[in-house]
Amino acid sequence: MNEASPYKPAKVWKWEKENGGRFAAINRPIAGPTHEKELPVGRHPMQLYSLGTPNGVKVTILLEELLARGFSGAEYDAWLISIGNGEQFGSGFVKANPNSKIPALMDHSGEKPIRVFESGAILLHLAEKFGAFMPIDPAGRAECLSWLFWQVGATPFLGGGFGHFYAYAPEKFEYPIDRYAMEVKRQLDVLDRHLADNKYMCGNDYTIADMAIWPWYGALVLNRVYEAAEFLDAGSYKNLGRWTQEIGERETVQRGRMVNRTSGLPEEQLRERHDASDFETKTQDKLEAVSNKQ
Repeated sequence: MNEASPYKPAKVWKWEKENGGRFAAINRPIAGPTHEKELPVGRHPMQLYSLGTPNGVKVTILLEELLARGFSGAEYDAWLISIGNGEQFGSGFVKANPNSKIPALMDHSGEKPIRVFESGAILLHLAEKFGAFMPIDPAGRAECLSWLFWQVGATPFLGGGFGHFYAYAPEKFEYPIDRYAMEVKRQLDVLDRHLADNKYMCGNDYTIADMAIWPWYGALVLNRVYEAAEFLDAGSYKNLGRWTQEIGERETVQRGRMVNRTSGLPEEQLRERHDASDFETKTQDKLEAVSNKQ
């Protein structure tokens, strides 16, 4: 006989205490700003307010890819938003994204600034604006959008589900970890089967679908999120591993990963990006770090 759960939900839930875990201090059941703070604005057409999490990395990879293709209108300032300190609840950020989640983009290229929030929407906005990394034929476009929105819908089970209960929750519980581990492995299998017959997510062309999926699932394969690669046997998904490695070798992807990053080796962190030359300083830092280890 199963033991009865010690928890019985109330008729009406009330927020009476923090729920514990890594992000408990910034979780709350209401929206809106907590303090007045305007966002800085740099000199480039694109103003990005973000953090080097997988959702933030999606956008910086695309911006670096656009610049590498010669789209000067994609020049950007990337301002660091420290979510651990609650900066996403500043009044200026809430105006840019009423959902108070990174990333948020302000497009200043026209007569009036355009706000774009949610990472998938930002990828689509930029791809359509510059006519790049998005197939133009109807079938290809439909495939690309399908995989883009697959990522948007699937990843909360990886992050908010598996990641929370496996890595961040104050206690480990078998049921939620098993439940979400099963779903994440199903998602990995979806990707692995698809990539068995496709070089990229949309066939032979590298698109915003790859840029959306790689920062999450590529990072999982490379053990960069939740330290769960062994637990999920991520290395067994060979086609996904091949795709992960190929995309990770792109210089534009490596640059995109550095922007707004606050963890890892100091020489791999570019906390704010305001000019392409900012990467040169980090390259020199990396060379010096390697030299000092020898």
